[in-house]
Amino acid sequence: MALRHCHNVADFRLLAKKKLPAPIFHYMDGAADDELTLKRSTAAFDDYELIPNYLVDVEKIDMTTEILGQKIEWPVFLSPTGMSRLFHYKGEPVVARAAARAGTLYSLSTLATTSIEDVAASSDGPKMFQIYVLKDRGLNKEFIERCRAANFAALCLTVDVPVAGNRERDYYTGMTLPPRFTLGSMLSFAAHPAWTFHQLFSKKIDLANVSHRFAGGSGGTTSVIEYMNSQFDRTVTWDDAAKMIDMWGGPFAIKGILSVQDAKRAAEIGATAIMVSAHGGRQMDSVPAPIDQIGRIADAVGDRIEIILDGGVRRGSHVLKALAMGARACSIGRAYLFGLAAGGEAGVDRALSLLRAEVERGMILLGCKQIDQIDGSLIRAR
Repeated sequence: MALRHCHNVADFRLLAKKKLPAPIFHYMDGAADDELTLKRSTAAFDDYELIPNYLVDVEKIDMTTEILGQKIEWPVFLSPTGMSRLFHYKGEPVVARAAARAGTLYSLSTLATTSIEDVAASSDGPKMFQIYVLKDRGLNKEFIERCRAANFAALCLTVDVPVAGNRERDYYTGMTLPPRFTLGSMLSFAAHPAWTFHQLFSKKIDLANVSHRFAGGSGGTTSVIEYMNSQFDRTVTWDDAAKMIDMWGGPFAIKGILSVQDAKRAAEIGATAIMVSAHGGRQMDSVPAPIDQIGRIADAVGDRIEIILDGGVRRGSHVLKALAMGARACSIGRAYLFGLAAGGEAGVDRALSLLRAEVERGMILLGCKQIDQIDGSLIRAR
């Protein structure tokens, strides 16, 4: 299969599976425990139906929206995802460039393999940095100062990682800390010479934004990841989040919200937006699919805070359903990572282009000329 034969996100996933060694693909594709939330996050969209209106002049469609102080050309942006160079040796910069060409915002993870500064230099599109409240408060302050200097538009605080999720696929493939690869895993690396060649002869993978805090940057990626895992702070409270909002002083999202109670607290402490998210099913299993929570959260706080659906989006119709239920925009993770693994920068370009075309086509068929016309009258539960 070639990129030109990929016509939807599912096609990119299949091509990514062919291009990546099994441990790497399953690390990207897998989730926690029985992976129920992973499956439901996408399947739950099927529980809702769109209700179109016809005989509407839809000659010109305006998909622009504003999120986190940034005007984007369509209501989808790119979620923060860690260690992108595992999936393609060029990593985060090519994704940032693709996002800018697609007219949307790119989010950089704390656990990225490219530095804040290098991603800032890679494109002139809007960017957000994803952060945690870590035990090392000095590192948090450093991140904020570096993001301000690099002209990042917003910060995103991920709150659903007091401890790493139980991702059992990684036990079977050996993608653990330290790695314990099986014979089958080793053979899979050998069977993917292109991936292996690029990883061996490209710049060594490094958690570029944190490695300098660990033994002067020495000790290897595995040791840095272990260090980061030790930094997740189980004592974090809403007071810590409020202090970070004040410290940043700009657009600020809180990611990992699933309950109405937490959505209200986020609004109370002055967050600009919430990302209704189950972390791609990678943290706690058996939590609700984000789309199932959007309506009740929007009813509670939709007039006080921007609501972003993060999780399970694979189709333009999924985006339209989220907007109809009260989201301002959607963010995607695996949907673009599959494109990155399938074909690098060109793969991300094509994945975003196809998804954007689905959103536009869906608006035309729904009878909506502008994003603000997509509301609850256009959706029903099956």
